[in-house]
Amino acid sequence: MRVLVSGGAGFIGSHTVVQLVAAGHDVVVVDSFANSKRSVVARIEALTGRPVELHAFDLTDRDKTERLFGEEALDAVIHFAGYKAVGESVERPVDYYENNLGTTFSLLRAMSRHGVSTMVFSSSATVYGADPPVPMQEDLPTSATNPYGWTKVMQEQIFRDAAVADPSLRIALLRYFNPVGAHPSGTMGEDPSGIPNNLMPFIAQVAVGRRERLGVFGNDYPTVDGTGVRDYIHVEDLAAGHIAALHRLTQTDEPVSVWNLGTGQGTSVLELLHAFERACGHELPYEVLPRRAGDIAESYADPSRAHAELGWRAVKTIDDMCRDTWRWQSQNPEGYPE
Repeated sequence: MRVLVSGGAGFIGSHTVVQLVAAGHDVVVVDSFANSKRSVVARIEALTGRPVELHAFDLTDRDKTERLFGEEALDAVIHFAGYKAVGESVERPVDYYENNLGTTFSLLRAMSRHGVSTMVFSSSATVYGADPPVPMQEDLPTSATNPYGWTKVMQEQIFRDAAVADPSLRIALLRYFNPVGAHPSGTMGEDPSGIPNNLMPFIAQVAVGRRERLGVFGNDYPTVDGTGVRDYIHVEDLAAGHIAALHRLTQTDEPVSVWNLGTGQGTSVLELLHAFERACGHELPYEVLPRRAGDIAESYADPSRAHAELGWRAVKTIDDMCRDTWRWQSQNPEGYPE
């Protein structure tokens, strides 16, 4: 298939592009580089041995999106593009709604005009809202606790409504849990700008000396060691889930399919920290801070539907995730070059 990957230079997008090429697909990347760096493209090309067909623009530009679909004979879209920082979304809600919904409107209009009916969408476990029962199953009601989460809920609804209006559409909503890890080569990984919002890149920056210590938000939750428990999934497993979903959409009559992509196992903050210590070979300093508003004790997936319907499951362990992250961070202590 000829697949357009929006946000294909981002953390998850870049790993998915590499796996798409390995699976024999032709890939077209569009990225505004708002949350990524151009040097990622050269890393993708080195890993795949093929040039990346790149279009550098913001998908909220409908005219450019229309021209792209007019120039390329596309079969499918994998949609990663969007703003993604929860805290920033609270500070800049209008920007988040405008960008995240705007990219989806732009893509759906262009898909409709050019006969592209297959879409894999990057959603999130944040759509399960505040304190849902665990393990989280796909038929739980959706809600959100911040503007970023609401953009995911809204985009899911937009896709459902679009599929009612256009019976030819086949859409996968992939609800990620906590993507971590890096390419095993150490040449691609997560490179957040500024202070990392997520736990694993923060730990990695402590390990490499960029941060003084890790702040652990709360140690009095009803969990194995009092710290929050999350479902961490290796980015390579996550990328493989997109390939499996893309193939499944060519074989189903369901207009919209929803799959959790997670391991189904929870790991606490301190368990992840100690796994990273094993990977980097030394202890890492941390301090316990008060709980953050809105944090919940446990969040992990029930991935059984993806196992049954996609033939996919996460296979990499927490130690794999930490080793690959450390390889990336130690080889690239400042992240990607500009």
